[in-house]
Amino acid sequence: MVNIRTAEEIEILRENNLLVSKTLAELAKSIQPGVTTIQLDKIAETFIRDHGAEPGFLGYQGYPNTLCTSVNSQVVHGIPSNNPLVEGDVVSIDCGVKKNGYYGDTAYTFEIGEVETATKRLLETTKQSLFEGVKEAVHGKRIGDIGHAVQKFCEDAGYSVVRELVGHGLGTNLHESPEVPNYGRRGRGAKLQEGMVICIEPMINLGRKEIQQENDGWTIRTRDNKPSAHFELAVAVQKGEPDILSTFNYIEEALKR
Repeated sequence: MVNIRTAEEIEILRENNLLVSKTLAELAKSIQPGVTTIQLDKIAETFIRDHGAEPGFLGYQGYPNTLCTSVNSQVVHGIPSNNPLVEGDVVSIDCGVKKNGYYGDTAYTFEIGEVETATKRLLETTKQSLFEGVKEAVHGKRIGDIGHAVQKFCEDAGYSVVRELVGHGLGTNLHESPEVPNYGRRGRGAKLQEGMVICIEPMINLGRKEIQQENDGWTIRTRDNKPSAHFELAVAVQKGEPDILSTFNYIEEALKR
C-alpha cells in the first residue's frame, strides 16, 4: 500500500530530511585522509541527538550504527570501522533520522583528497543521474519513468546500474512502498500520485553491475571490486514539478571551506 501524505506530514518530512542534509554537511567538515568512519559515525549521532532527533538507522533491523559508510567498491550498507580513510578513497555516507514519528534519509558520496579521474567522473555522473530521475517524480508519471531516466543517463556514459538495490517510499517507516528501481521502461510501473514521498538513490558501478554481500551480513560490494557511487534525495511528488525535501547544498557549501 502506497501512503499519500498530507501537506502537514510533508513539512515534517522536509524538516527531518533537511536535518539529515545538515548532518552530512557537519561530516563534510571532518572528511579528510586519516579520519575513520567510526569517528564520523560518532559525530553524526551527537549532531542528530543535539537536534532533538534519533538516528534512523541505529538498531533498524539490527543495524549497529548511525551511518552506513561504504568505501570504494562497497556499494551500500558499509558498517563504520576504525580503518582510516586514505587519499584517493571515495565513501558513500547514507544517513537517516527519526523525529516526530517520521524519517529522513539521504546519501552522498565524498571524495577523500585527490581521486582518480575515472572515479571522479563516476561520482559526477551518478549525482547527475539522480537529478535526471528526480525530474520524472511528478504526478501522473510512473515509477518506470524515474528508473529509465537514471539508467539511460548512466549507461550512455558507460557505467552499470545495480539491479538488486532500489529506492523506496519514506514516511513513518524508513522503507515504504513503492520500490523505486534505478532502471526501467518509460510508462511502466506504479503511477506517481501527488503526496507520495519517495527516496531516489542511484547506485552506479564503474565496472559490472553484479554485487555480493560481505561476511558481516550487511555490506554490499561490487563483485569485480571496482568503485561504486551512491547519491540519494527524498522527494515529494507534486503536479508540475517535484518537491525535493533534502538538499546537497549544505554539504557542498561545507566542502568549499
